[in-house]
Amino acid sequence: MTISYDVVGNGPPILLVHAGVADRRMWSAQVEELSHTHQVITPDLRGYGETPVAPKYSDAGDLLDLLDHLGLTHVTAVGASYGGYVVQQAASRRPDLFTRLVLICAPTDNVEPDDALRALWAEENALIEAGDVEAATELTVQRWIGPEADDEARSLLRTMQRRAYDLQIPAGDVDNEEYPVTPEALTMPVRLITGAHDFQFFTDSATYLQDRLANAERIDLPWAGHLPTLERPAEALQLIL
Repeated sequence: MTISYDVVGNGPPILLVHAGVADRRMWSAQVEELSHTHQVITPDLRGYGETPVAPKYSDAGDLLDLLDHLGLTHVTAVGASYGGYVVQQAASRRPDLFTRLVLICAPTDNVEPDDALRALWAEENALIEAGDVEAATELTVQRWIGPEADDEARSLLRTMQRRAYDLQIPAGDVDNEEYPVTPEALTMPVRLITGAHDFQFFTDSATYLQDRLANAERIDLPWAGHLPTLERPAEALQLIL
């Protein structure tokens, strides 16, 4: 395989796809519990964790290749943030492969980012262009995790985001082929999770999908920011199951 991954446990397979400010380590607390009842698959997408960047690739294609490599034909997929977007792409292309989706604070096609999120991206890009990777990393820790997160969760996020910068910044521009998201093809049960302290873009994305999916369930978390599985790990585990 071209991407790094872990597989632990036995039982029905469940794929956990990390956020764009993290890597597969973000699921550590959930993997330990899930592995008692499930076969848990946690990949690092390209440019995260233990997977280097490639000049040309497809994150969704990599997920499908991984599932084929493991010989899986029926999978529950859980995606956080950008990972949820990749899951939507993969499931739109191969809906027969996925029995259930859980999309946690995930973006989607045809929804515009809100002004606050655009401003954050601009601030991050300015810091990176100025060579201040430490400040860009701290910006992530300040803005992408909710008030319920403890110091351990913030430290882990800091480590994961800095690792992503270390891989991605030297790589420069890359070609990541994105598959179209087709809500009409996603007829399997889909759980949409949003956080009250998150950016409006992700709430709007969940609403867009809820209006178009055949079998959607919506859960809005009053305590959550963008990364509820890091903010309240035990409670978030129940949201996945």
